[in-house]
Amino acid sequence: MAIRRILTIDNAADLATLKKISTPVEAVTDEVRALMDDMLETMYDAPGIGLAAVQIGEPVRIIVMDLAREEEEPAPRYFINPELFDPSEELFVYEEGCLSVPEYFDAVERPARIKVRYLNYQGEKVEEEAEGLFAVCIQHEMDHLEGVLFIDHLSRLRRDRAMAKAKKVARVA
Repeated sequence: MAIRRILTIDNAADLATLKKISTPVEAVTDEVRALMDDMLETMYDAPGIGLAAVQIGEPVRIIVMDLAREEEEPAPRYFINPELFDPSEELFVYEEGCLSVPEYFDAVERPARIKVRYLNYQGEKVEEEAEGLFAVCIQHEMDHLEGVLFIDHLSRLRRDRAMAKAKKVARVA
């Protein structure tokens, strides 16, 4: 396993990659599992609760996630070729952040519940309903697979503020 560099919006080349639509994974192979292991290690190191493969420069339809609290045992999850469907009409507002948009948080409104269909680490088909933080996180990470950042859901003024903050953080680092 290896920690990979997370692409950020302050870098033009990174931003161009982050805006790419990710391609489906053909088969769940040892190479795909190695990528997911690297993604998980990278996410934990950041630290974060979700990471899409495109965020480390691999525009394929893979997401890793761990919503366990700090005092809980890790509970890693893997989503290969995820699809969202049947969103609730009820909406939920959550203050989101993103490893590709360092140190910036803002409120985003999304469906409160949604169903997700995907392949897991072993390549098995799974279908489940997501709500609460799981619903927010899976929708946020799915946006990445479509070339959408959470700041794209914000007003132009707030997007500009996020970009300025990311550039400032990059200069300090």
